[in-house]
Amino acid sequence: MTQPTALPTPPPPVSGPPAAPGDPRTSRVLLSRFLRHRLAVASLIVLVLLAVCCFGATWIAPSPRNAQNLLDASQPPSGTHWLGTDSLGRDYLSEMLYAGQLSLAIGLGVALLATLVGTAAGAVAGYLGGWADEVIMRGADLFLIVPPVAVLAVSLQGLGPSPVTIVVVLSSLGWTLIARVVRARVIQLRHQEFVEAARVIGASGPRIVVRHLLPNLTGLIVVNVSLSVAMAIILESTVSFLGYGIQPPRSSWGNMLTQAAGLIGTSQSYLLYVPGLAILITVLAVNFLGDGLRDALDPQGRQ
Repeated sequence: MTQPTALPTPPPPVSGPPAAPGDPRTSRVLLSRFLRHRLAVASLIVLVLLAVCCFGATWIAPSPRNAQNLLDASQPPSGTHWLGTDSLGRDYLSEMLYAGQLSLAIGLGVALLATLVGTAAGAVAGYLGGWADEVIMRGADLFLIVPPVAVLAVSLQGLGPSPVTIVVVLSSLGWTLIARVVRARVIQLRHQEFVEAARVIGASGPRIVVRHLLPNLTGLIVVNVSLSVAMAIILESTVSFLGYGIQPPRSSWGNMLTQAAGLIGTSQSYLLYVPGLAILITVLAVNFLGDGLRDALDPQGRQ
């Protein structure tokens, strides 16, 4: 009796690079995951409306920036001035929108610069390893133990309270967290088959990092940008509230808190709560948006 011929064993599948979030095959899945996170969707709508109102204040605000009218000083909310006026007769809603321009711009600037530096440092440390990894990570450890508020206050005293100084100082302190996350992920990916295949065909180290590794870090990078915005807004507001940050005639939500701090217990105490509420809403919305992006781009990260 003829023995059945054994079928040949199929070769093991060769693993390729993980699907990047921009891949058309996964974009619908990512969008579906994000839309299921209702808080994240609502937060995205709030942030878009806030950005449009603040950066479009030139056309939306009832009054020009720093337009003073002492005859209308300290007026309560009315149909003309929805949030009332301050002690200089400036329309408070207009000042809130113009101050939001600076606070949001600082938050975005810090997030983008810190993420760019941290991603580059983490990718180099994770891919090269050895002494490069040690030098970069020990440098990151030094930055982690520095109190950011104290360093920012001292820097603003020495270099002047400009938005550029705030962005540079906070970025130089905030790159370490994303660097550690990127390094850990690159270490996981650098020995995968698709990376080894790229090496075999002669791809250089920078090309492997840029073309094969970084596209698979999109989720981590996007989430870090969103969370860094909240961190930067809080730190800028804290330093401005302490009197070391943005100075008049420029306005940010932080120094508006400082200017209204003496109104507690008066009929205009609400002027203190309005910028505080704007900071709270922005930070919560950014964090909820970060949660939604994390769940969409890295669903296993919730576990």
